[in-house]
Amino acid sequence: MRYEGDIYRPPGEWKSYLLQCTVGCSNNTCTFCSMYKSKRYHTRPLADVLEDIEMASRTWYRDTETVFLCDGDAIDLPPEYLFAVLDALYKTFPHLRRVTTYAGPLSTLRKTPEELKAIRQAGLQRAYLGVETGDDALLRHVKKGVGADGMLQAGQRLVEAGFDLWTIVITGLEGGGREALERNAALTAKMINEMKPKHLSSMTLMPVEGTPLYAEVERGELTLQNPFESLLEVRQLVSQIELSGLHYTSNHASNYLPIKGTIKEERERILGQLDEVLQSHDMSRLRDEYMRGL
Repeated sequence: MRYEGDIYRPPGEWKSYLLQCTVGCSNNTCTFCSMYKSKRYHTRPLADVLEDIEMASRTWYRDTETVFLCDGDAIDLPPEYLFAVLDALYKTFPHLRRVTTYAGPLSTLRKTPEELKAIRQAGLQRAYLGVETGDDALLRHVKKGVGADGMLQAGQRLVEAGFDLWTIVITGLEGGGREALERNAALTAKMINEMKPKHLSSMTLMPVEGTPLYAEVERGELTLQNPFESLLEVRQLVSQIELSGLHYTSNHASNYLPIKGTIKEERERILGQLDEVLQSHDMSRLRDEYMRGL
């Protein structure tokens, strides 16, 4: 397949055919992210994307069941472009059952509710939204492009349009200290409760060299959480989410303790798992630092 630069996808899309429709991210200002900094954001010519689909159909990809539209934000594409890509995908791959993408909050808000609904009905089923935090000031500080109200509205629009919304948050963005983590967990849980996604994943902050956030850490302006503060924030988050049937994962490589379950149905089991480790304060039960990654 033909790709420009490095390609990224959510962990759950490891089996998916990765189809690059945009290059880079339409926002690309987040202080914690380095993924698309080397790319100039632009849309690939539709003819090239359709040609890629045809090329993929002549390989083992012909049996593909899932497709992920790269790069950072295919929701930003014009509806007509997406309609053409989705139509070609479903016509080309007879076993295709799901097409997914990252969604940026700003690009989502630029679409009308009617456009989002039409895109969903055309076959784009799942959107991954990097919520990061429910703290308005923190969202603005990390230059997500929106504050808390905008992030909530973007998520709600995707849900209302019928998307299978998968939200992602980052624990530790607020730095170390119990008061800070309790505030961040409460605000983030409140946003998730109001947004009502079907999935929630939490990652643990890992500063990436060369990013503005890394520079904040180097200057001593941001103190990183220790591993047990990180787990405590996860506990606080899980304990305050009130959505039934919410699929929750905290098993990304950045996390110290792999967790997976359904909230509220498995809340007590998840909290018990966290409490056992928190009370033991045993570092040997956590993922070693050299094993953590993004």
